[in-house]
Amino acid sequence: MNEIRLGALCWNQYTDWPSLLAAGVRADRLGYHSLWTWDHVYPIVGDARGPNYEGWLTLAAWAQATKQVRIGLMVGANTFRNPALVAKMATTLDHISNGRAILGIGGAWFEEEHEAFGIEFGSGFPERLRWLGEALPVMRGMLDGTEPTAAGPHYSSRRTRNLPPPVQAHLPICIGGSGEQVTLKLVAKYADMNNVGGGFETVKRKEAILLQHCAAVGRDPAEIERTTGVGTVFIRDDRAEAERLFHAAFERNRVAGHWEDQPVGTPEDVAEKLAPYLELGYRHLIAGVPADYDEESMSRLVTEVKPLLERG
Repeated sequence: MNEIRLGALCWNQYTDWPSLLAAGVRADRLGYHSLWTWDHVYPIVGDARGPNYEGWLTLAAWAQATKQVRIGLMVGANTFRNPALVAKMATTLDHISNGRAILGIGGAWFEEEHEAFGIEFGSGFPERLRWLGEALPVMRGMLDGTEPTAAGPHYSSRRTRNLPPPVQAHLPICIGGSGEQVTLKLVAKYADMNNVGGGFETVKRKEAILLQHCAAVGRDPAEIERTTGVGTVFIRDDRAEAERLFHAAFERNRVAGHWEDQPVGTPEDVAEKLAPYLELGYRHLIAGVPADYDEESMSRLVTEVKPLLERG
């Protein structure tokens, strides 16, 4: 994949429904390749005691209201739902969207929301990753129509049918996370897309480890589309104004410590910040878009920053 793909991760916290719906429609209209939201039931940036919309229902509404953009969770919490049900939900989303669904999945991490909602959290991250390792073959098998059976310690299913099948011949699974020993190995074995973040140096290090896991399991790494979250993008001709908007958005989300080293500034500033990812082979760049979903920044990322990146 040589083209540059842009994604919009529209935060589903500290907002109202009309604004969140409109943000998804805007991403579609502007030509974003992908549209995402979080799979959380409490806010995860800032004060957790605030408003937050459920992810799968948000995707279903976006799917009905959009035409071109691909749609998924960044990423689904495996702990929240039975994997066979998740595959069924992703298949239904694929029909609602006419073949634009992505099944995003990860091990889950936010203990507070699990405790509040009575969702099993496990003994720690290693156990949750074991659950994810059990879940992925069930999901892949159902999406592919192989009627999988699972009899693991945590999940059980028996020749699970998935009819109708997805619209896509191969509905992609995106695995989010960068754990070096387990998560990236699961990416190498099962993922059609990965998602890692934490800045360029972190992504560079994780990419090298992913390549090692691919070699160990005999997987062609070119089969895995690389995606990364690049942070929150705010674009203005005046750098100070872009910074002001960035800080205002974080204040609305009740964030005590604002993120640092973000792609905020002029189009040229943002392009310079993103360019190293392309050289690494990460050409699907996903921008965080907090409420109030700044229209000018969303637009200029597509119309000005992307051409700068394509020119190199």
